[in-house]
Amino acid sequence: MGKFDGLHLGHQRLITTTIERAAALGLISAVLTWEPHPYAVLRPDQPLRLLTSLAEKIDLIAGYNPNRLIIAPFTRETMATSASSYMAQIMAAQPLRELWVGEGFAMGRARAGDVANLMLIGMEFGFAVGTVSKVIAADQPVSSSRIRDLLAHGAVGEVMTLLGRPFSLCGRVIKGDQRGRTIGFPTANLALPPEQILPADGVYACHAILDGTDIPAVTNIGVRPTFDGLRRTVEAYLLNWSGDLYGQTLRLEFHAHLRGEQKFPNIEALVKQIKQDVSHAQMLL
Repeated sequence: MGKFDGLHLGHQRLITTTIERAAALGLISAVLTWEPHPYAVLRPDQPLRLLTSLAEKIDLIAGYNPNRLIIAPFTRETMATSASSYMAQIMAAQPLRELWVGEGFAMGRARAGDVANLMLIGMEFGFAVGTVSKVIAADQPVSSSRIRDLLAHGAVGEVMTLLGRPFSLCGRVIKGDQRGRTIGFPTANLALPPEQILPADGVYACHAILDGTDIPAVTNIGVRPTFDGLRRTVEAYLLNWSGDLYGQTLRLEFHAHLRGEQKFPNIEALVKQIKQDVSHAQMLL
């Protein structure tokens, strides 16, 4: 049971431990998460910064092959429900032998359902509670908040270490202002949900995944100050590729931060820098 935003190494350990325990006991493994993300209800005045959409979370969890994935609704009523009452509801719908959570997990009204309290609830309802310790990377615990902080600084290489895979953005390609086409670097402009967190503004070496095909790419995130832009966009230039991408779904996997966003004095200087970015990305990828 968990929020599982980002499905980082700690989440992966929890899920694999649960699946292994279920197999050892001859039981069914189930992963439970909530939709929307609890913070959308708990902190409605603060913008969400999600690492993964629900669809991406489902795909990632499915990759570990639990027997069941439960997407439970999270509402204001859920928020007001005590841990004991919530676990009673779960037991009525899906009886448990063991419940596995992270060592810092807490649930229920006022987060009173911490591990110690869940153990008492389990003694009442007939299930045991197991905990999985935090994964440590670079002497610090792996967490979704740590990953968000690293993305805010463009540190996609470090994020890759904490996720066990590249950070990615997935969206439909829409028409932009088509300025890239006029300077010889046509870009795919991604439509993304407003709650999707983005890496810091700048230029990145990426792999673009299109219908299962992996294509090296240079991605710019920002407002394009050379053109006096105001709206933040995500645009990818696919290397050695041509075709119509409009309306297609594209996933960008971020491998390296090349540079911060810059304002250039003229188009010629911008084109020169883009060529350097492409060369740098080709070397890295």
